[in-house]
Amino acid sequence: MDREKALTAVHDRIRRCTQCALHIGRTHAVPGAGPVDALVMFVGEAPGFYEDQQGIPFVGAAGQLLNELLEKIELQRQHVFITNVIKCRPPGNRDPNPEEVLACQAYLEEQIDTIVPKVIVTLGRHSMARAFPDEKVSIVHGHPRRLDGRVYFPMYHPAAALHQPSLRSVVEADFVQLRALLAGEVEPEEYAPPPEAEQLSLF
Repeated sequence: MDREKALTAVHDRIRRCTQCALHIGRTHAVPGAGPVDALVMFVGEAPGFYEDQQGIPFVGAAGQLLNELLEKIELQRQHVFITNVIKCRPPGNRDPNPEEVLACQAYLEEQIDTIVPKVIVTLGRHSMARAFPDEKVSIVHGHPRRLDGRVYFPMYHPAAALHQPSLRSVVEADFVQLRALLAGEVEPEEYAPPPEAEQLSLF
């Protein structure tokens, strides 16, 4: 099976998924969007209201800001892949619970294994925690790391910059750093998790 067909097959399974209770109240599952050969994959937390309505990730206010940030570093949205840790909207936009994260774990892993992005950008603490469970976004944002052969670039979620305008310049600076990373001007640091850290990585 070629990569395009493999990604389509994963997304078809996501749309039919009933592995956790979130499928009961969803309008649409939101597998993700973007090309199978994307160099950059953005991983958010979960779909919100507008994403649930349209079945497309990041189409609300946070998505509009993400589009602006991409344009500033001359990245086209249609050239990156965007998805979330979980694929259905939690009621009231609450945080995902561990059972819901676990139910979607294999889907995200398949997406990453199929796309093989050069950089995985984690948007917000819930996404970052899958790779770096003992870290804080406020400390590690903007610093690329290599873990298990994959390069991660932790960032604040765009919604954080909407709720806290003082973070807007921080997020913009991190996108500039992302551009430098993609251009080979920045090298990711090799990350060795603490021995006692419980690795929950989906990535």
